[in-house]
Amino acid sequence: MAEEQQNSSFNNGENIITPEEVASFLPKTVEEGGWEKCWEEQITPWDLGRATPLILQLVDSSSLPLGRALVPGCGGGHDVVAMASPERFVVGLDISETALKKATETYGSSPKAKYFEFVKEDVFTWRPNELFDFIFDYVFFCAIEPEMRSPWAKSMHELLKPDGELITLMYPITDHEGGPPYKVDVSTYEDVLVPAGFKVVSIEENPYAIATRKGKEKLGRWKKIN
Repeated sequence: MAEEQQNSSFNNGENIITPEEVASFLPKTVEEGGWEKCWEEQITPWDLGRATPLILQLVDSSSLPLGRALVPGCGGGHDVVAMASPERFVVGLDISETALKKATETYGSSPKAKYFEFVKEDVFTWRPNELFDFIFDYVFFCAIEPEMRSPWAKSMHELLKPDGELITLMYPITDHEGGPPYKVDVSTYEDVLVPAGFKVVSIEENPYAIATRKGKEKLGRWKKIN
């Protein structure tokens, strides 16, 4: 019954589960069947069912770069579509076929459809013919094993154009053990991004976080410098 209540609470758009609670049950599903099983069984507590509020604010305030954008671990595709525009082509990347099927079913007939695409690839090995002006990472970094963070930074660097921007919504800034999601802080990102060839542009609190994430995430913006 408890599991049914958890599933209901984060699959109806309310997303009332805290990251600490997620870390108590999500690892079991990931271990048993990977991220594909999570999407097949609708155990997706990271999915808000809509675009990230901060992304909507950045779009509305014209605070996002134009050009080609990438969203690794795009899941249901909400942020991809929210950012897409005639001046910004967005690629949503995921390894889950079920997630991408859901994204396509939800947004395939969107008026914005010509300004985005969903691609089933692994961000650690995928290298497209054309690089990106910026990358948005939210709940991807916290989902990977901590030992994969340096390879993640290397991939971010290789996928960006010279002077490209990496936008990280750093989450969850907590003290819980285990994961996913694994706890992070600002130094967690600095420790892998600076050696990979990035410099920090700004780090700010996120005032637009949903209730269960308030005080647990910050917006970091990074520039590729070499």
